Amino acid sequence: MADIAKLVEELSKLTVMEAAELATALEEEWGVSAAAAVAVAGPAAGGAAEAAEEKDEFDVILTGDGGKKIQVIKEVRAITGLGLTEAKALVEGAPKAVKEGVNKAEAEEVKGKIEAAGGTVELK
Repeated sequence: MADIAKLVEELSKLTVMEAAELATALEEEWGVSAAAAVAVAGPAAGGAAEAAEEKDEFDVILTGDGGKKIQVIKEVRAITGLGLTEAKALVEGAPKAVKEGVNKAEAEEVKGKIEAAGGTVELK
């Protein structure tokens, strides 16, 4: 049991990006998804009310540039493939969608990249 507690402690130190990479690696290794584990754990943890369907498509919404507009524009360009003018318009027009209809892992990855550049992001 002490080994499990140590593992949980180590996992709690992961960044969002590292946790997303870990989830992807576990899904590939064992052929399971994190969504299935949540669905199984949901009813056991709190009944049918908490077992609501987990959303599988997300919109990544840029809510602000955090005062680091240039860095956020660069990151938005890298993520979306937009030109400079379009990326600048997207950042300046926040709140705006950067990516729409993406899976949770990709949404978390995009969110992490934009937040690392200084922007603020919301997943819907």
